[in-house]
Amino acid sequence: MLAALLLALAPAPAAPQELDTPARPRLDTRWTDDAAAGATWTEHPRPQLRRADWQSLNGPWRWAVGGQRAQLPDPEGELRVPFPIESRLSGVERAVGPDERLWLWRTFDVPESWADRRVLLHFGAVDHAALVHLNGTMVGRHDGGYAPFTIDVTPWLYRDLPNELRVAVYDPTDAGGWPRGKQTLDPRGIWYTAVTGIWQTVWLEPVASTHVQDLHPVIALDPVGDAGAPRAGRLRLTADVRAARPGDRLVAEARAGGDVVARAEGAADATLTLAVADARPWSPDDPFLYDLRVAVVRDGEELDAVDSYFGLRTVDVRAVDGRAQLLLNGAPWFCLGVLDQGYWPDGLYAAPSVEALRHDLDLVKALGFDTVRKHVKVEPDLWYAHCDRIGLLVWQDLPNGGRHAPWSADGTHDGQEIVRPVEEIAQLRRELRAMIEALEDHPSVVAWVPFNEGWGQAATKSIALWAASLDPTRLVDAASGGNDFPVGDVRDVHAYPGPRMPPTDARRIAFLGEFGGLGLPVPGHLWAEEGSWGYRTLPDAAALEARYAGLMLELASLRERGLAGAIYTQLTDVETEVNGLQTYDREVVKVDPAALRALHERVRAGFPAPRPLRATSEDEPRPWRHVTSAPPDGWTAADFDDAAWTAAPGGFGTRGTPGAVVGTEWDGPEIWLRAELELDAPADDLWLRLHHDEDAEVWLDGELLGRFAGYTTRYTWHPLRGRSLAPGRHVLAVHCRQTTGGQFFDAGLYTLAR
Repeated sequence: MLAALLLALAPAPAAPQELDTPARPRLDTRWTDDAAAGATWTEHPRPQLRRADWQSLNGPWRWAVGGQRAQLPDPEGELRVPFPIESRLSGVERAVGPDERLWLWRTFDVPESWADRRVLLHFGAVDHAALVHLNGTMVGRHDGGYAPFTIDVTPWLYRDLPNELRVAVYDPTDAGGWPRGKQTLDPRGIWYTAVTGIWQTVWLEPVASTHVQDLHPVIALDPVGDAGAPRAGRLRLTADVRAARPGDRLVAEARAGGDVVARAEGAADATLTLAVADARPWSPDDPFLYDLRVAVVRDGEELDAVDSYFGLRTVDVRAVDGRAQLLLNGAPWFCLGVLDQGYWPDGLYAAPSVEALRHDLDLVKALGFDTVRKHVKVEPDLWYAHCDRIGLLVWQDLPNGGRHAPWSADGTHDGQEIVRPVEEIAQLRRELRAMIEALEDHPSVVAWVPFNEGWGQAATKSIALWAASLDPTRLVDAASGGNDFPVGDVRDVHAYPGPRMPPTDARRIAFLGEFGGLGLPVPGHLWAEEGSWGYRTLPDAAALEARYAGLMLELASLRERGLAGAIYTQLTDVETEVNGLQTYDREVVKVDPAALRALHERVRAGFPAPRPLRATSEDEPRPWRHVTSAPPDGWTAADFDDAAWTAAPGGFGTRGTPGAVVGTEWDGPEIWLRAELELDAPADDLWLRLHHDEDAEVWLDGELLGRFAGYTTRYTWHPLRGRSLAPGRHVLAVHCRQTTGGQFFDAGLYTLAR
């Protein structure tokens, strides 16, 4: 019976594949030991639908892996739930192929105090297709690796005997067309280790026969009125009430600081409106949450009650002077965010603890970001609840699967997509609906992103319009990174390192969905000592911070031109990818949080326009003196005599080098350059602007400003923190080397002082 049902559930089997246990270095987090001891994931998993009684089924389960047609295999050992079998925290660390099935089972007892109530079995997430058996009977099935699901198991429970729960899982990963995010059976580059099985909390909950199954809130705020005038807000609330009878009542009460601020009552199937006369809008600057209690009442008796919360906020797109702007609570808002992949070295898809989840989000806030893009993964409800509490806007991706559409970051493939099988589109729609319904309660979630860089991109217009119809209160970013269709609320591009922006118009905001990718490997904190990579790898933390500051200066100028937001790649290293602001094990933050926070405040406030002290040759050639043979010691000093050096206009290099503005041909292995500047007044808040191909060192009056490894394909900004210049004569000195390909150098010195 079980084998037949599993076969019915699965798509056509892939060819048998030999998959060994993943061979990886041991990279722990500070929460690994507690998780291995079973001391984590003990929090109530659903903060917006809470009852006092519940029982976790996390912990040791028996497991076995067998073929698709095999009967239930003999147990091979114990596996620690909620960690996927491929992870080290599962205690197994075994890969599961597309031709295999994973079986998980355990026993549990029902508390005597639950005798007169129904019992619900909740799964946070199981990747990917699950059949659930209780005491030998199949009680439910679920397709989709990212959505929670619930089964009322009351009819099959033993009240006085141990109950045996079995879950059989099939997961083809990238051998099938189902949504899988960044999972792959062959980890490499931006594709990471696959996960199979239970990876979020499993739990039991006793409820009354008539009870609240789910809440569906719609929040609203009145338009901004006169300064200082109270602003009204409303919560329109519908509840799914199981086994309601005629005459049953739904009662909802909102509180702020213990005081009742709104109350509504109606029929169990009615939509209630809770009006808050003097609303306190939720925002990243003030993430205020109202407590909510919802009860089902029959003949004056309370049958069921749940505790929840809500925040009052609106998010809209509106044209201002012909240019679309993002509005939060009716006012323009610039989303300055970071990309979060949600992978962990010990638990893979499953964080080792709730504390670990919160650590990452607290770091996002400490770094001065106000937005996080949850990249092609859906997290446990507790992750979003913490975003609600601390004030982070969430752009939520739909994990996708299937083939890739043609894609390019420059818009070449705009309007192109693939044709996917009907069953794959149907599954994509089911998972999109499930994601929206699971997260609709969270004020932090402000945008849905169905497609990213062409991954599985099909039926784009209909999917985007359907998402908007499911949730008209949030934005839809139909295609992040390109393959743009004129649909949704957002025109989204990616640029590495960037930044850049798409064209602005009156209907869709211009958004930079990914940029940056500045890499810094930190020895001793790497998933792999060999093969680590970044989009642009920097030699040390100082170089990383300086290059990041330059990106922020450019980003501020794009904001002034109408960019509505930008997402930096990324929060954390992931496997061989070292583009994170912190290491994969969360032990090293590679940047100074206070410095980044200050930069982000300058982006929001607006950087002053750079004023040249000695301009580059981008717009017009600027004079330099140069030699191509090594000069004597002391050549970087301001008083060095360079009269014998050749005078020529910048920049220096070969035509055709990307981004180069060549004033003087230079095609040799090395060049030494000097340029003078004369100041009439003191100058501070100094920034170096340069384009180098390849390695270069730059000095100012004999003091080394920095070593710049590798090459750029455009001019970049670099802050000279703590430096100032007195009036008078000063000298920039440069040494640049060439190895292969194009070559170029140019530089200028600027001040941002107002």
